[in-house]
Amino acid sequence: MHARSILPAVLLLMVTTLSSILLTEGTASAAAICNKYCDARDPAQSPQDRVPVTATLSGRQIQLHFDDTDAMGWGSVGNGGAGDQVWLDRSMDGGRTWSDGSRLGATTVPSGQGGWRTLMYNVDDWNTQGVGALRACGQVAGAIACTPWARTTWNAGDRRTAAATALMMSYDRGTKLFGGNGWWTAANALTAVIDNVRVTGMGSYRYAIADTYDRNLGAQGGNFTNDYLDDTGWWGLAWVDAYDLTGDGRYLATARTDADHMFAYWDGTCGGGVWWSQAKTYKNAITNELFLQLTAALHNRIAGDTTYLSRAQNEWSWFQRSGMINGDHLVNDGLTSGCANNGQQTWTYNQGVVLGGLSELNRATGDAGLLTTARTLADASSTRLTSGGVLREPGEGDGCTGDGPSFKGAYVRGLGALNGRLSGHPYAATLAGWANSAYTHDRDPLDQYGPHWAGGSGTSDYGCQQSVLDLLNAAG
Repeated sequence: MHARSILPAVLLLMVTTLSSILLTEGTASAAAICNKYCDARDPAQSPQDRVPVTATLSGRQIQLHFDDTDAMGWGSVGNGGAGDQVWLDRSMDGGRTWSDGSRLGATTVPSGQGGWRTLMYNVDDWNTQGVGALRACGQVAGAIACTPWARTTWNAGDRRTAAATALMMSYDRGTKLFGGNGWWTAANALTAVIDNVRVTGMGSYRYAIADTYDRNLGAQGGNFTNDYLDDTGWWGLAWVDAYDLTGDGRYLATARTDADHMFAYWDGTCGGGVWWSQAKTYKNAITNELFLQLTAALHNRIAGDTTYLSRAQNEWSWFQRSGMINGDHLVNDGLTSGCANNGQQTWTYNQGVVLGGLSELNRATGDAGLLTTARTLADASSTRLTSGGVLREPGEGDGCTGDGPSFKGAYVRGLGALNGRLSGHPYAATLAGWANSAYTHDRDPLDQYGPHWAGGSGTSDYGCQQSVLDLLNAAG
């Protein structure tokens, strides 16, 4: 229902006046935001009224209304009486906190009325890169109820851009990392955002590329290196992706530095391979898969290169005979101190990054046998690591914090890269089916996703959001 049909026209001035009087107390902790229009705009001036979420309290209906055209929202309470209160909360971190706007436009239903509404407030803060959400809250006597968090369709016009916008709610505007201090997981999240710009054409979040680079170039070991060589590999691939999108040579130069840093920890132990960390205690799959993909990718982007191609070919030659690929055509986590397959978990990312690496190496060499091998691996993982026909991480829990929630994203990114190299795109239907399942069963009104793409209980955080964005990017 449009705001103008909630209240008689004669009351519009009363609504505006009373809400304005109460606005001072309701927004004492938040500065007004001005985008196309400034906060505290009259809903009667909205060209549309969409109600995505509601809540009930003591028989009252609390509604969140959106003007998608102007990216603003307002709240209303109905079926109530005098003294009922309604207000908005605004969050710039996906609903975790609402210090950016608590009790915005707080107002009370006046005597003789059964409903009331707030003024309109901006969802986002375009001037400070604030990606926001609103909820409407109401109070009856001492009880309070709020709608779920939601946002306008601004920068969320389809399921891919909506998921990217939800991920950007976790981008810390101070550290310029996802989740505040995520490191290798932030590299994956940035990669998912970069890929989303490429596949959707929506460039609203391109700023995150340069912001992340400039703010963190000197962090940890510098040039996005640190003690863990797999961390370095993730960042190297992120900067290759950034180079592909922007053409900015500094990103490619940093990716080269990262690859060279990893190569410094290649030696003859177990016949070759890169160590997991500078402590040289473990040779594992993910580090070497990343090295394969990064070096092959660099060769494909550096005219006249022979060095990175040689390193990529040596890596694959070693990896396929290392024993980490088991008899089920799945990749275990790494090698024992005796250089044998350690039988540890077949994490999804270990199955996916190798597909991206083989795709890049095929592009470099034209060797069709690499794609044949990749298909064997992909066929195994895309069937064996599923539940009910949908990809599921081994031991998948209900949380979205830590490292594990990022794994499935790396897997589908690699599967998507392979699918793009193959005629007939044989994994397109698989990726689309998983994406449809996640969208239907694992999404809240803010387009935040949980850990289980087939559905089920769980929380949400940027690791799960990055993974599903990778999925939606790959599925198209």
